[in-house]
Amino acid sequence: MSEPLSEQDFRLRADEALEHVERTLMRQADEGEVEIERAGGVLQLVFEDPPAKFVISPNAPVRQIWVSAMSRSFKLTWDPLTSSFALDGEPLDALVGRMVQAHLAS
Repeated sequence: MSEPLSEQDFRLRADEALEHVERTLMRQADEGEVEIERAGGVLQLVFEDPPAKFVISPNAPVRQIWVSAMSRSFKLTWDPLTSSFALDGEPLDALVGRMVQAHLAS
């Protein structure tokens, strides 16, 4: 079992993870499918059609990234084997990408 992330390491890795998600969604943002807002360490994805908001936020006390999307909450922890925040082996960017595609298809 590996050592838990320090708060400083968590904040650094969480910020990098949110930047990566933001970069991967730029095509959809450029096409007007989603508006990306980032403030105070929180990433929000705002959809016009159908209307919705996804919120991706670091939670430092528990060293997780929380995703609120499609009436659900997902809590991702740091996976040292893949060097990413993941839920059941699915990395943050893949989870968010899957949720965005599911929402746009609805």
